[in-house]
Amino acid sequence: MQLVVVVSVFQSVLLGVRACPSLCTCVNGSHGTEELRLVQCSDPGISAVPVNAPPDTVKLRLEKTSISRVPRAAFYNLSQLQFLWLAYNSITSIHPSSFLNLKALRELRLDGNLLSAFPWEGLRDMPRLCTLGLHNNRLSSLPAHAALFLPNITYLDLSSNRLTVLPAELLDLWFPLQREWGGAVQRRVLGLHDNPWLCDCQISMVTSLSMSLGSPVILMDQLLTCSRSLGQSGVLLTQADLSRCMRPSVQPAATKVISPLGSNVILRCDATGYPTPTLTWIKTSVYTNCCQQSETSSNSEQLPRNLESFMQESPRVGVRWSIISLNGLSHKDAGEYRCQARNMAGTAEAPIRLKVVGIIGPSRPPKTVPEKDVFYATYCEGCPTPPHSRWRLEV
Repeated sequence: MQLVVVVSVFQSVLLGVRACPSLCTCVNGSHGTEELRLVQCSDPGISAVPVNAPPDTVKLRLEKTSISRVPRAAFYNLSQLQFLWLAYNSITSIHPSSFLNLKALRELRLDGNLLSAFPWEGLRDMPRLCTLGLHNNRLSSLPAHAALFLPNITYLDLSSNRLTVLPAELLDLWFPLQREWGGAVQRRVLGLHDNPWLCDCQISMVTSLSMSLGSPVILMDQLLTCSRSLGQSGVLLTQADLSRCMRPSVQPAATKVISPLGSNVILRCDATGYPTPTLTWIKTSVYTNCCQQSETSSNSEQLPRNLESFMQESPRVGVRWSIISLNGLSHKDAGEYRCQARNMAGTAEAPIRLKVVGIIGPSRPPKTVPEKDVFYATYCEGCPTPPHSRWRLEV
């Protein structure tokens, strides 16, 4: 009898776990040989995210409901979830920790909602996410820190929002230095159209670079419109007069410097571009040689590190130069220094290798003086010494 009760309870618990949320439909699908559980909820009477979706759900669609907010850990029990569609609801806010435990999620769609902000830091909880759809919302700005959480996103749709400018950090992420294009660069699809862009060098470079051969970015629609540029309201970006925009170009005074131990050296680089670029020095690696290899091996993990520019000046618009001064060189100063130039149109950099030569010899022990040759100076208050001195030497 007790066994029957235990089995009955177990079955009821199992049915509870497998139960489909109210006003939703749960079906089993297949992907190859893998069984997938799909849950779809599209009833206007749904006003909150269901909390009892089956834990083995792989695809969850909450569409055309009355849901207005996504609370903290809303999908915590759905660790196997790979596709989450929250399109065409009335969502106005998303908690930064809404996506906790979604380590398998690959696609998140929030199209057609009322979002004026998105918790970009929440992308850390979805390390496998590669598709993010934010089409047709009310986003008016993209914070610079968003670039920290977007490296793995290969499909990003920001179209039909209220965006006006792009931060330079996103340009650096989407368009790495052109010398890297030939390598294993990650391709991205971006939707930026139907936004009231301010026609500046930043957005202009996005469109021009996306049309370059081998570009890492593909725009869904290249016909972007300027809606807030002075005197250019409603003008297509391709028709705007942005001919002065120029990505920086960096020219170092020397690409390789060899200097003796203990000497002083000055590293200089010049940059051109419009708007006038800013310059930053970064030490990216340690130069190893026979004399100080063991000394630098323990420090290489701490690099790169920013270096202060001791002097920087712009003699005219579009030109800037910068120097750093290294005094009393040691083997720790050897390595590769990079001069980085940045403006609204992009970034560029140039390396300078510094090699420090010379060997630090063994220190000599201090010369010992025989005791009989040591003189002691003592102060004598009442001794008959010359007027100009009151010190007496004793042997």
